[in-house]
Amino acid sequence: MSTSILRTNVPRFSARRLPTAAALQVRNSTVSTAYVPGGPIYKGTVNDPTIFPAPSKSHGSYHWAFERLLSAGLVPLTAAAFVTSGTNYPVLDGLLGISLVVHSHIGFDSMIVDYLHTRKFPVIGRIATWTLRTATVGVLVGVYQFNTNDIGLTELITKVWAA
Repeated sequence: MSTSILRTNVPRFSARRLPTAAALQVRNSTVSTAYVPGGPIYKGTVNDPTIFPAPSKSHGSYHWAFERLLSAGLVPLTAAAFVTSGTNYPVLDGLLGISLVVHSHIGFDSMIVDYLHTRKFPVIGRIATWTLRTATVGVLVGVYQFNTNDIGLTELITKVWAA
């Protein structure tokens, strides 16, 4: 084999010039101003302080305690719906309907906050949040109509269980 064939198979390392500070600044400025879907959105400089949300009682430990209390309360409500099958208890229907819808809303809202946060997805995050709120109100109206104008949730559970 000749030496020219061997040299073509070996990667060649050449001395490259490092980019100048001006070239780096231009490259970095175009990258930081361009929007990359799913990428971070930077505002200000790295030396700016982090902005924390204002404290609220609807977040943190009170919110966590409410979620757990609601989840634990669904167990006896569902059991009561089975025990009282065949009878009409509109208060139980109302409590069960509201509890299920609020429990589902909290779960879906947690997913939106975790995966579509408005800091990272400013447009899609707000659209998803308002879509969830609209759907929750629509479901609450539907459950109210079902409980007042139809058989109610406890009777529905009884009929589905017996089917």
